[in-house]
Amino acid sequence: MINNFLKKFIHLNRINKKVIMIAIDSALVMIILLTSFSLRFSYFYWPESEMNWVIFGSPLIAIPVFFTFKMYHSVIRYIGTKALNSIFQAVTLYSVLWGLVDEMFSLQVIPRSVIFINWMLCLILITGSRVIARWVFSDLGGTNLNQRNNIIIYGAGRAGIELSRSLNSTGDYSHIAYLDDNEKLSDSLINGVYVFDPSQVELLVKKYQVDNIFIALPSISRKNRNKIIEKLSPLPVKIQTIPSMSELAEGKIKIDDLREINIKDLLGRKSVEPNNKLLKTKIYSKVVLVTGAGGSIGSELSRQIIKYKPKHLILFEISESALYQIQQEISTKISPNIEISAVLGSVKDYKRMIGVFNYFKVHTVYHAAAYKHVPLVEYNQSEGVLNNSIGTMLATRAAIKSNVETFVLISTDKAVRPTNTMGATKRVAELILQALSKMNHNTSLTMVRFGNVLDSSGSVIPLFRKQIKEGGPITITDKNMVRYFMTIPEAVELVIQAGAMGKGGDVFVLDMGEPVKIFDLAEKMVSLSGLQLIDDAHPDGDIDIKYTGLRPGEKLYEELLVGNNVSKTENKLIFRAEEEMIEWELLEPILKKLEKAASNSEDANIRSLLMRIVPEFKPNFPLEK
Repeated sequence: MINNFLKKFIHLNRINKKVIMIAIDSALVMIILLTSFSLRFSYFYWPESEMNWVIFGSPLIAIPVFFTFKMYHSVIRYIGTKALNSIFQAVTLYSVLWGLVDEMFSLQVIPRSVIFINWMLCLILITGSRVIARWVFSDLGGTNLNQRNNIIIYGAGRAGIELSRSLNSTGDYSHIAYLDDNEKLSDSLINGVYVFDPSQVELLVKKYQVDNIFIALPSISRKNRNKIIEKLSPLPVKIQTIPSMSELAEGKIKIDDLREINIKDLLGRKSVEPNNKLLKTKIYSKVVLVTGAGGSIGSELSRQIIKYKPKHLILFEISESALYQIQQEISTKISPNIEISAVLGSVKDYKRMIGVFNYFKVHTVYHAAAYKHVPLVEYNQSEGVLNNSIGTMLATRAAIKSNVETFVLISTDKAVRPTNTMGATKRVAELILQALSKMNHNTSLTMVRFGNVLDSSGSVIPLFRKQIKEGGPITITDKNMVRYFMTIPEAVELVIQAGAMGKGGDVFVLDMGEPVKIFDLAEKMVSLSGLQLIDDAHPDGDIDIKYTGLRPGEKLYEELLVGNNVSKTENKLIFRAEEEMIEWELLEPILKKLEKAASNSEDANIRSLLMRIVPEFKPNFPLEK
């Protein structure tokens, strides 16, 4: 019954709540004065007629003062230290004013000790009423106690304390403990919550059935944060962090600032720091065209290019829906001085490419149009060759004929000693640019080679997320498969910078650190989702892993270099590779045969010609008879 009454109070409008609070405060100040006189005289005091106004008229002084200090503007459930400070000032001013008024107009002498007792009791009861109300309504404002998430906060500093207050105010969380590496804080109490050494986290999780661990260390380095995540990831809890200090507005922490662990924090590689000067060189005030603008890489290229203020951005894409989507997104971000054009077309259409380059007077081309899915290209070899190899040749020759200043090819680590048709077609594309770069023209041809990008359309990350959400199983081709990883924005920054550093025929690669085992990635994603992987040690776990075997054209590991001849560049994590090439006079006749074979869907001939152009191509998938 009491709970129902309190819940009805919560849902009253602000005016009705203020009226009730004023009535309670008015009653309190009168009761406090009666109590003050009673304590002073050591018997129950009831005012005589001439003293009635002294007691019962006190709200006429108190309430206006309380209004002045905005005591009725604060939301009780979220009242904080600033509001309590205002209460202290308001009560003090009221007590002084009441004493002065009564001293001046009262017919009886009022003991000064009454003024002091009145002030003390007002502080205790007025403040106490707010604190009690906050405690009561905070419980009612959130979920029931047995439905709350038990949480641990890693970090007992300012960020952790503020986070605790914010979470507690929602009523949806029960803060069980702090964890902190500072030994001086161990076993201490902060706002009634104990601080434990991180070594005790497993016991705490089991004992209190903890649901979430929040890492409240916004100033910590990524390296140290990764170490903490590594230690916590085996636990069956959901792990979340608060943003870095640079992302917090004036140090204020909100519930909305909490975010789930980004999988890139687990890859163990430092991000490539961009050179801002290089990022602008080929873009600022220039006409820039992106092929495959609706794809994973092409769309991110378009987003970042806009930031460096091109004169005109042309989005070139064969898919109408993908082109429309990126056009709508980019259009909301452009400044009035930037033009944007959406152009439908294929890189296989030589005349279309020349027409577009000449019409818009393009300065810089980022060639991201390609088929990238290994198994799909393996089953559709002719289209893979026509789009990835011949399409690149036609786009490059169109750029040269149109006097485009810079042409940048987005390549892949699968082009290095390829075992699949997709990788072989991309290596052919590289060889085309290398050969054409030696000819007499005004276009700088550059290639950028990198590994897998997180959250791209072909990445395992979105697949694993979907499979975990559906309850599994997670499908992995082989337990020993490893891959290099980078984020899409990072890959795009590399592409832009490489284009600025290119001198002609350059192949740029990134120092991507150590490769990551796909199994380890899946295991960590399961752990960070608060679930348990099913294995011999945990037969009753939540998510199972199913091994499907290598797909057509796949290999266990990827490489970034064909040879070992590399040199440094202006970015310490970007290298220029010096690799063998084929002169155009020798390459062109084979390309003509390859184009004819692909146009006629002659799979056996296609494979033979690819192996002739790329001797390192060792296909591991037999052709269908």
